[in-house]
Amino acid sequence: MSDERDTREDGEDTAAATRPSGKRSARRVRASDVPADTGSVATLDRPSASRKADKTAGKAKSGNPFKRLIKFLREVIAELRKVIWPNRKQMATYTAVVLVFVVFMVAFIAGIDAAFIKGVDWLFG
Repeated sequence: MSDERDTREDGEDTAAATRPSGKRSARRVRASDVPADTGSVATLDRPSASRKADKTAGKAKSGNPFKRLIKFLREVIAELRKVIWPNRKQMATYTAVVLVFVVFMVAFIAGIDAAFIKGVDWLFG
């Protein structure tokens, strides 16, 4: 039985990468992503490094607003593609649960309001 799916360079299946399966999976950590322990003492951040970071952060904010808007919209679309959307049955169930809860809360608050009105009328009547 041959598998005709394409795989990327990192060995991940492209069909699985483009369409979510509906199950959330844990992220895999690659060996290249984990920093190697050199056994040396960690260095402290120097003030000059933080000043450079502040300058670059300010420079990024002063860019073209249309480019920033387009970048924002692309990132929004990329995040929405990661969302696992509910199917029709789940949506109907969730909607029914919300409506029942709202009706219950309206009746509960209306009852408390009516009780307070009667109590105030009795007390100050």
